[in-house]
Amino acid sequence: MKVVVLGGGVVGITSAWYLAKAGHEVTVIDRENGPALETSFANAGEVSFGYCSPWAAPGIPLKAIKWVMMEHAPLILRLKLDTKMISWLFKMLRNCTASRYAINKSRMLRIADYSRESFAQIRQETGIQYDQQMLGTLQLFRTEAQLEASAKDVKALKADGIPCEVLDAEACIAVEPALAHAKDRIVGGLRTPLDETGDCFKFTNALAALCAERGVTFRWGETIRHIETEGGRATGVVTDKGLIEADAVVVSLGSFSPQMVAPLGIDLPVYPVKGYSLTIPITDEARAPQSTIMDETYKIAITRLGDRIRVGGMAEISGYNSRLSEKRRRTLEHSVMDLFPGGDPKQATFWTGMRPMTPDGTPVIGPTKIDGLFLNTGHGTLGWTMSCGSGRLLADLVSGRTPEIDAQDLAISRYA
Repeated sequence: MKVVVLGGGVVGITSAWYLAKAGHEVTVIDRENGPALETSFANAGEVSFGYCSPWAAPGIPLKAIKWVMMEHAPLILRLKLDTKMISWLFKMLRNCTASRYAINKSRMLRIADYSRESFAQIRQETGIQYDQQMLGTLQLFRTEAQLEASAKDVKALKADGIPCEVLDAEACIAVEPALAHAKDRIVGGLRTPLDETGDCFKFTNALAALCAERGVTFRWGETIRHIETEGGRATGVVTDKGLIEADAVVVSLGSFSPQMVAPLGIDLPVYPVKGYSLTIPITDEARAPQSTIMDETYKIAITRLGDRIRVGGMAEISGYNSRLSEKRRRTLEHSVMDLFPGGDPKQATFWTGMRPMTPDGTPVIGPTKIDGLFLNTGHGTLGWTMSCGSGRLLADLVSGRTPEIDAQDLAISRYA
């Protein structure tokens, strides 16, 4: 089949990779001049198969009220007269119950664990390099309350067969020796040893090059106008360069996916949640992390990427904008310098990206009511983590094959 993939971020490129492997004639279209130049460009770097939790969780509404007064708040809400924002927030609040949290987390862990297998498969098959390490993630707790609250996550991880271990402060230092100087500020952690780290930008570009070797066509710098349909079926895509005919169309446009499918009568509940990152050159190896630390207090990930530290996180709900906030930068600097002062923040590169978030935290992967039109979007903060599994799953669905994991509750039909 002729398959057109809309979007050249990590999810779009992994979709193209698996579609090409399945024998399809694949074309990728993106408005940028190359792969991974928007949300996939400078994310936190953590590939967190175990640290997969919906933002919509019990207690989040109360925490959000407290965070309003925090100088270094992990969640920032800038309300505006935007019906899409208000509708999305209302749906998110409905998911802040224990029962929905358990369902959503289980779905996310299912995709993430499948993605872990798929990452390993790609590495073994291609030898791809992207500053990767397989040393696990350490979710760091600064308070006893955080440590006690982790019990529900441990229960969910064990229920899905994902290894994890609760550590005291000394054990955290044994895993990450550079934390020794911050011992008085931590009480413990939750380690997921199967987690990985890596540079999403490097991975996406390397995989795109491998896609090209398999015959995938890339149309960079091309603006997508709309999806063509006939008789209730997707038949192609119209860009500023003309019509591209297709037997199937995959929408992987991140936060911009809803606008693309809305004219077709599809209400996709994906909204942008801004994240920020700093990329800091390492100046002192002894005070730099070895793998990934998740600072639970500020919801910030601190990741080792070769000779750099990537510090990323926060969730700012403020609509579609890419403005850089110095206040957010100070929060990133505060977290990393408090725990790992092994880099020079004055030499850091500051970045922001719009992460496509669903109200239940689970991405939308699968068919739509339009025959031949598929979605692979809405991964929120975990697009990098779930990318390979999502692409592999999507390729099976497009090809008419039975997926290796349950996909029925991942499609947009779950919102019906």
